[in-house]
Amino acid sequence: MAPETPPKNLLRKITTKIEQQTGRITRRGFLGDLAGAGLTATTIPLLYPEATPAETVRAAEPAKAEGTVPVTLKVNGKPMQLQIEPRVTLLDALRENLGLFGSKKGCDHGQCGACTVHVNGRRINSCLAFAIMHQDDEITTIEGLAKDGRLHPVQTAFLEHDAFQCGYCTPGQIMSATALLSEPCEQGDDAIRECMSGNICRCGAYENILAAVRSVRKRVS
Repeated sequence: MAPETPPKNLLRKITTKIEQQTGRITRRGFLGDLAGAGLTATTIPLLYPEATPAETVRAAEPAKAEGTVPVTLKVNGKPMQLQIEPRVTLLDALRENLGLFGSKKGCDHGQCGACTVHVNGRRINSCLAFAIMHQDDEITTIEGLAKDGRLHPVQTAFLEHDAFQCGYCTPGQIMSATALLSEPCEQGDDAIRECMSGNICRCGAYENILAAVRSVRKRVS
């Protein structure tokens, strides 16, 4: 059975009623009539599907946000397809679009090192890089440091030496320490301090961080 066609003058009657009451309308009465009109306009398409214009259906379909571009990032060995604005930083793309929350947003100005990741084997502050600049690059975050269920030696050293307190800066500290192993950093504690100076620990766990980096350098040397 075909659905019953809604009265063509239903909304017209409501409009006329409001107009007739203009001279003696109250706030409560106006809001009540307005709510009734809104309810009618909302429920008619549900009760009478044939009365819904095709244009309304097409307008409700999701569309790509204006100003976004397709971006491919290779993160922890896996290609990721994103649709983002060109101004999105690598840090925001990792956290907000890919759900990789290990890289922390601290200062958002490249001064604290909490957002450190590796790009093609080199450490960078991901808050200072646009994601679109690193398409097809090899990006490694703290989530991709362990292999086959085994922690990286730097991660193990941080645990052994209790090289953290609140833990907020720890992912960046570990990523920097891992990169340091392959960088031309001289031996000695002062050299380690210099090479790790881009990472700030507000809790002040520097001595334990230093001990962790020192120990892992001895293991891999």
